[in-house]
Amino acid sequence: MPEIAWTATQMRAGARIVINEALIAAFQAASSPHSIRALKNDLEAFDAWCRRTNRIALPASPEIVADYLDSRAGQGAKPASLGRYKASIAKIHQLLDLKDPTQAELVKLRLRAIRREKGTAQAQARPLRFKGPVRDVERDKRRGINVAALLEACDGDLPDLRDRALLSVAYDTGLRASELTAVAVEHIVEALDPDARLLKIHRSKGDQEGEGATAFLSPRSVKAIAAWTEAADIASGPLFRRVQVRRYKARAAVKGRRIDSISSRERWDLRKTLSKPAVPARVEHDVGSAALHPGSIGPIFRSIIQRAFDRGALGDLTAEDLARLLKGISAHSTRVGLNQDLFAAGEDLAGIMDALRWKSPRMPLAYNRNLAAEAGAVGRLMRRLE
Repeated sequence: MPEIAWTATQMRAGARIVINEALIAAFQAASSPHSIRALKNDLEAFDAWCRRTNRIALPASPEIVADYLDSRAGQGAKPASLGRYKASIAKIHQLLDLKDPTQAELVKLRLRAIRREKGTAQAQARPLRFKGPVRDVERDKRRGINVAALLEACDGDLPDLRDRALLSVAYDTGLRASELTAVAVEHIVEALDPDARLLKIHRSKGDQEGEGATAFLSPRSVKAIAAWTEAADIASGPLFRRVQVRRYKARAAVKGRRIDSISSRERWDLRKTLSKPAVPARVEHDVGSAALHPGSIGPIFRSIIQRAFDRGALGDLTAEDLARLLKGISAHSTRVGLNQDLFAAGEDLAGIMDALRWKSPRMPLAYNRNLAAEAGAVGRLMRRLE
């Protein structure tokens, strides 16, 4: 039984639900794994709320859906998340050939009231720009958290080699976390520039049908990838993988009698005082065969930043600055940072949309809203008046 069908059979129902397994199987085949997980999680959360409040989940009434959205809003859910919950409830009703309760005017008005109260602006990931928050990407000196300093702060052990390649590729391509972890060695092909490469993107969030796209990999990223794959002995398959680190403490030699002079009974009593060879401290690494999980990308970025700060690479930041800035860093930060650097470099909207494979101008414009304000008429005037 398809996963969504099984979930539907477990939901609190007020009547016998007829499962069209062929329809649900077709839906799952046409949807990305991420979309299916999100739908399943949303339905399980809705069903759990219905059980706690003694409501019927299938088929749900408009009043139940409206109350559920109010409840989630009271728990801090953002309007964008509420919109997704509403869409998930609508989808399961459509797949089960039930009347869609989310189309009722009550649900629409309740959601509109929540958006009016909370606003619809989404929290934006803090950008990871190549030189940091600078106005002129070519001439200004680096400052704050910047990709250039982070890359230089990575040293030569396996985790740092992977992280340098990961961050460099993420910035060059603007890939989302799921797209980044899907990169395989076989996806990297030659470019006209012999020092650069091209990355074949077989599927992305905006390309569910797999038309494919191509991204540019700079010579910097090519060198970082080569160093990582050589050290990790990766010739094919997933490019970015888990690195398990095992650290062993040094152990000094223990003085005592020779083992062959001690009886078995004495050896049991004196086992902690028998002679042992000294063991130096060592670190061992184990590289996995599977790709990193998309959820690990944000924590890896934050770890890179923390290590760079500890190594003195972000000298203009205090510990308080770092703690505040780290809260906004996510797997999307490199995508936002590249978007803003392209804007600051004078690229037009069409070029930015093409480079980052946007289908709509809404998000690139939102990411550049703050930069656009500084570069606008008032910003230019104020700089002349300084």
